[in-house]
This record gives sequence, C-alpha cells and structure tokens, in this order.
Amino acid sequence: MNWSTQQVALLYGGVGSEADVSREGAQTLIRAMRSLGIEPITIDVNTDWIGQLQALKPTHVFNLVHGYLGEDGLLGGVLCALQIPYTGSGVGASALAFDKPRSKQIWESLGLPTAPMVVVDSIDQADICIKRLGSDLFVKPSREGSSVGAHRVQGLEPLIEALTDALAYDARALVEPCLPGPEYTVGIVQGLALPVIGIRPANGFYDYEAKYQTDTTEYAIPSGLTPELEAEAQQLALEAFDALGCRSWGRVDLMMDAQGDLQLVECNTVPGMGAHSLIPKAVAAAGMDLPMLIEQLLLDAEVSP
Repeated sequence: MNWSTQQVALLYGGVGSEADVSREGAQTLIRAMRSLGIEPITIDVNTDWIGQLQALKPTHVFNLVHGYLGEDGLLGGVLCALQIPYTGSGVGASALAFDKPRSKQIWESLGLPTAPMVVVDSIDQADICIKRLGSDLFVKPSREGSSVGAHRVQGLEPLIEALTDALAYDARALVEPCLPGPEYTVGIVQGLALPVIGIRPANGFYDYEAKYQTDTTEYAIPSGLTPELEAEAQQLALEAFDALGCRSWGRVDLMMDAQGDLQLVECNTVPGMGAHSLIPKAVAAAGMDLPMLIEQLLLDAEVSP
C-alpha cells in the first residue's frame, strides 16, 4: 500500500473513564504510523469529531477509543453512516462484547466455560447474589473497562458498597464468584491467537492502578501454562471472539478457577496500546513489530455494521 495517497484518521480520547489510557496509546500509534509513511489526522473525540470527519473525508479510520463510544458500537455506527472504513469489530459485535453479561450469556449458550453470574440493578439485590454465588465475590459494572468500578469483596456490607460504586458507572452491575486465578489474556489478530500472557499483579488484584500506574505487575511470556493449557486458552479465546461476531483484532481475558479450569471473563474489541498494554507485548512475543500490526489492521479496515 502506498500510504502517501491515503488519508488516515486516528480517533482517540473522549470523556470516559479510559480517555487518558486512549490518549497515551495514541502516541504509540502515531510513532508506528509515521514509520510507515503515514502522517495521521489525529482527532480527539472530545471535540467535534463528526464534523472533522465530514470535512476531511479520510480513507481509513483507526479506532482507538476505549469504552463508551469507541467499544459500544456508537462510533462504528457513525462511520458506517459516513461510509468510512474503520478498524476493529463492527457495530453489532462491539455492542455485544461491551455488554459483559450479554457476552457471558452467548458463551454459556454455546457451552463455553464462564463463571456463573447475577446481574443486578439495585443494591437491594445484594442478598440474592450471596445466596446464589456465596460470599466471596467479584463486582463490576456491566459496561466498563480497565477495572473501573470493579471490586473483590467478602460479605454483605462490602458487597453493598461495591454495588453502590459499580452502579454509579452503569445501570446494571455484574456479580460473579471470585475466581482465585491466575489471570491470562490472549490477543487475537486476523483470526490468529497471539502468545498467552500470564498476569501477576503485586497486590493480587489487576485493578486500574496495577494496569496503568505501577511497574510492579509482572507479565509472563511464556505464560507459565503447560503447552496443553496454553493451546486451550488460545482456542477458547478464538471461539469466544468468534461467538460474539468480532473481527480483525481484539483481546480475550480468562481466569483459572479453583479446579484449575480456564474460565472466560470478557472480550475487548479496542485493546490498549500504551506502555503498559498487553497487545504490544504479545505482538512482540509473536515476532511482529507494531508498524506491521498497524498496517495489517488498516488494510483490514471496512465499513462493518
């Protein structure tokens, strides 16, 4: 591809809880694009991004907006209306993957392993969660990322506090039994599973601080899994990704339960690309550099409802 004849827009930022993560990742992408001879049109979606797209008429859009707008299908819907090819999953798949309970319902219906759950919209339902799942629980908003609003709790009072916080971010909260771990993640690029990464946060909980604000989290590549479990994790990730209708690239997170079985946790359709992010680590372990990845994703861009 002669990129000098193309107009590539990089959409990033926004106003959500992951906007700063997106802005950091955008700097990584800008450097990678420039090495390909692309001078990207950078647009923070905290501005009049639709008007800018209409005026500039880019040939490709790289979507790096995390969370609301970027991963829930809204941004893709606008780009489809404007007939601008964009990276990543289409509108329907993005909306489905962003809704964690809906994702888990799809996986359950196909017999894919994922922990049981209770979905609540009020703290008055806290006792139901304990009756069904026990007292050692994990709580998170139904539609959020980067562990924002997520809590590990034991007992009724801490659960009520956690639900209060989670419901401040979304109208529904997802409650699951707390899996002992370890946690693993599998990047997916164009139908191929990247090497599994084992995640070992220093405080035992891979929260926002462990993901972006500390260098104490350990990322194990090789993952530490046996070859058989490594292959199983990759296959599960591919099946979970495909079950939601996702395409091009993404990341699937898994955790190990008390019996040593892998359980699907969630699917991310716009993975992070910053200094602490997981896809760049997995891409490097697979022998690919970031410019190569970026070019492949841009070539794969399409108008995808």
